[in-house]
Amino acid sequence: MNRAVRRRPALATTALALLCALSLTACTGGPVPATGKARAADPASRPDLKAFYGQRLHWTDCATDGYECARLTVPRDYARPGNGRTFVLPVARAAATGPARRIGSLVYNPGGPGAGGAGSLEEGMDESFGAAVRARFDIVSFDPRGVGGSVPALTCEPAEAEAEAEGAEAEGAEAEGAEAEGAEAEGAEAEGAEAEGAEAEETSEEASDAVAPLYPRTEADRSAAASGARTAAEDCEEHSGPILRHVGTEDAARDLDVLRAALGERELTYLGWSYGTSLGTSYAEQFPRRVRAMVLDGAIDPSLDWRQRVISQSAGFRRSVDDYAEQCAEIAGDSCPGVSPQEIRALIERLYQRAEREPLPVAEDSTYAEYGGMDATAVLDAVSMAMYTPEDQWESLSEALREADQGDATKLGALDDAEETEEETEGPGTAEEEQKEQEEDEAPEPPADNSGAALTAVNCLDVPHPRSLRPYWDALAPADRAAGVYGTAGVTAELTCRDWPSGGRSPHRVDAEGVPPVLVVGTTGDPATPYEESVSLAEQFPQGMLLTYEGLGHTAYGRGGACVTAKVDAYLVKRERVRPGATC
Repeated sequence: MNRAVRRRPALATTALALLCALSLTACTGGPVPATGKARAADPASRPDLKAFYGQRLHWTDCATDGYECARLTVPRDYARPGNGRTFVLPVARAAATGPARRIGSLVYNPGGPGAGGAGSLEEGMDESFGAAVRARFDIVSFDPRGVGGSVPALTCEPAEAEAEAEGAEAEGAEAEGAEAEGAEAEGAEAEGAEAEGAEAEETSEEASDAVAPLYPRTEADRSAAASGARTAAEDCEEHSGPILRHVGTEDAARDLDVLRAALGERELTYLGWSYGTSLGTSYAEQFPRRVRAMVLDGAIDPSLDWRQRVISQSAGFRRSVDDYAEQCAEIAGDSCPGVSPQEIRALIERLYQRAEREPLPVAEDSTYAEYGGMDATAVLDAVSMAMYTPEDQWESLSEALREADQGDATKLGALDDAEETEEETEGPGTAEEEQKEQEEDEAPEPPADNSGAALTAVNCLDVPHPRSLRPYWDALAPADRAAGVYGTAGVTAELTCRDWPSGGRSPHRVDAEGVPPVLVVGTTGDPATPYEESVSLAEQFPQGMLLTYEGLGHTAYGRGGACVTAKVDAYLVKRERVRPGATC
């Protein structure tokens, strides 16, 4: 699904003072017995993958004190690993705080798809782990193929495009200035033709810039939505075509096994938040006997097709917004934009309706100023994203909603800006010292944030989508009944995948025979990965275990309190099982 499903970085960003780690050499371990209909021979035994599985990680100090960084090379195409095309992936680690009792490495994925793991670790995400886990494990993460600092990386709107356009304009102006005076008449004729073309182009742009409804009912609205989605897909194909077919979760899971070997681990200890549960599930299916322990927090059910996924997630966001209206006073206090749940719901609905008629006004320095304000989709996205961490976001959301209702949506539009600013400040590739270190290493500078492109690329590749428009329009009414505008907007967002390269995956129940007990953590009030999907995923795993966190917000470990931390830590460290019906 094309709405963000991700784990936010830990709030605490002060790096721990860490002990230096040992340099580890690769260790591929023994062969993986074939189990299940899709089980293949151990890839580490393939001669054409030997170089990848036998590589060492050369650790150096990261830009952020207390962390070490390295680079992992993986084949771009696992079917043809010897063709010379690769991805080079950033890796980061925080050394175990109790090295004398160290168990090994714990690899995590922070979510997404599109979230960079190496950068999140430097932002302090190791502090989301319990003290017992940090003492016994090196905490390790990496940027998946195509994401963040990956080389190459996905891009659908390259930064250089604008510069090239400006350069072309400048060249045109110079050429025009150098024209002979005798060509004035011809130039006038050309100017007239250009004006006529510009007028047509302007009309087209005005049509495409019209405020998009959250529920496209008319043929004109649906045609505009389909056209915009097609353009987005074409942009990605134009700028990232050679790698689009190689950024799916199955290949990322193969990379995870190469990383396991490069870390010197015979078995993988893993924790995945949100999209990271899809990555973990794929790994467990491909390498079930390589798993030591696996925690999947905020699960995505692989058995759902594209339409079921949209409705499941959209209904989760709708329930969370209802929870916000009901429980705002408990969490946000006097900041709430209404004195009753009914008033809050009415205000949000009022803003959606206003924004569909005309973008909500914002200040000149707002990100949305260049678009003429916040349209209905932008307002819905801002409200939805504020459901991830109620304890941190509901107060600022409340203030932003009140001001938007009074005619100024600047704060509402800035809710995501604050997060982006923090990531730009603390993430990889932004600090001056990191840039200097990269220049010294003669390594390419990481690209600008490409999480949006990666979100679309991975979701579209992982889940088959219809090629014709009719199934999308047929899905609108059921989505509206199940989740209102959250559902219809979710269906429209999937249109980009209609013109996307198809991957090899299809909806299926987990096939991971031989995997040890996997712990799934589900939050009852999770907006992005509804609790029901965690229940389903735990049931699909052989010996699957479910830990229920009764609370609001996205995922539980690292924000769900001491109970969740204790049970997850006991499983990761001691492989202690969680009893059926366990709840925190």
